Parts: sequence; structure tokens; C-alpha cells
Amino acid sequence: MVLIVGLGNPGKEYENTRHNTGRIILEKIAKANNFPDWKDDMKLKSLRSKGELDEEKVEFLLPNTFMNNSGNAVCGIIDDKKKLKNLVVVYDDIDLPLGSLKISYDRSSGGHNGLESVIKRVKSKEFVRIRIGVSVVTSAGKLRKPKGEEAVIKFLLGSFKEDELKTIKNLSKKVAEIIVMISAEGKDKAMTLYN
Repeated sequence: MVLIVGLGNPGKEYENTRHNTGRIILEKIAKANNFPDWKDDMKLKSLRSKGELDEEKVEFLLPNTFMNNSGNAVCGIIDDKKKLKNLVVVYDDIDLPLGSLKISYDRSSGGHNGLESVIKRVKSKEFVRIRIGVSVVTSAGKLRKPKGEEAVIKFLLGSFKEDELKTIKNLSKKVAEIIVMISAEGKDKAMTLYN
């Protein structure tokens, strides 16, 4: 069974922030596909729900740790190389335009603290990521990213505007298709089709 992890921060104040994109997407997919209610797993410090997407059994995990400690939740399930093959992490990517996505495998964290935490705790980069773009694009088609660490943090912890949030939620259908493809036919096929 594929384990899909949606990165984000717990708590009402972070609910619709850019840094919660992974969480937002998984919550939308779970709701749209009538997954059972999220169960609070105290041991993993996470919310969990198992369901089916197009007849593929999947498990969703939303760490209830803060972003920088996401790996603490994931390593409680992914504790060997075999299980690592079934790990997919969904998260926000400031290097991609809003509403775009990219599937990656066996890459660095690219400076994303949540992903860095997962890599450290599972002791490997060999898992699939679905990177969701959150950066604004200018009318000329250029990516407009904030400059400097403070500006980046402020941007990521800032809430989506209503139309941006709608764009992100609309991506959930495509992410669900990708999850099914990864589960049924593997990451390579999914990367060829969707990248």
C-alpha cells in the first residue's frame, strides 16, 4: 500500500497557508473520495486515513508535528527500504509557479525544511515527491519569488488568496490521478506522463 504524506503545520492559524499545500491537497482528495474520518495517531503524532482511489488502496498521513519535524511522524511507518519504495511526499515548492506540479525522485530537499526532516529520519532520498508550485508568476511569465530568508518564511507562512487556494484545490484531482498511477504502474510511468 502506498503511503502519501501531506506536509504542513498543524493548527487553525496555518490552515490555508502556502506551506500547508501538501495537507490542503490530501484533505481535498480524502473528502472527494469519501475516505473515513481522519484518526489521530498519538504514537506517530499524525492524522491518518486509509481509502481507495480508483480501486488502489492508499494511506494518507498528515504529520501533526511542525514542518521542521515532519520526519518524526514518517519514520514511525517507513522503517526499512522496502517500505521506502511506497512513500510519496506531497509538499509546497517555491521554485515552481502556482498551480503547476512536478514529480521527483531521489533528489535533495531543495532547502525545504519539512522534506529535509523526512530525508534525515528515513535516512534516504530514495522516495517519490509531488512538488506543488506556490510562487506567483509575472505577466511576462517570470517566477516572482521572495528574496531573503525572512521574506521567504513570511511568504510561505502567508495565506493563499481565495483564487490561489482554488487553483491549489483544483490540482487535487490531478494529484489523485498521479497517486493512482504510482500505485498501479510505478513512479517512472507517472513521471513520464505527468512531468
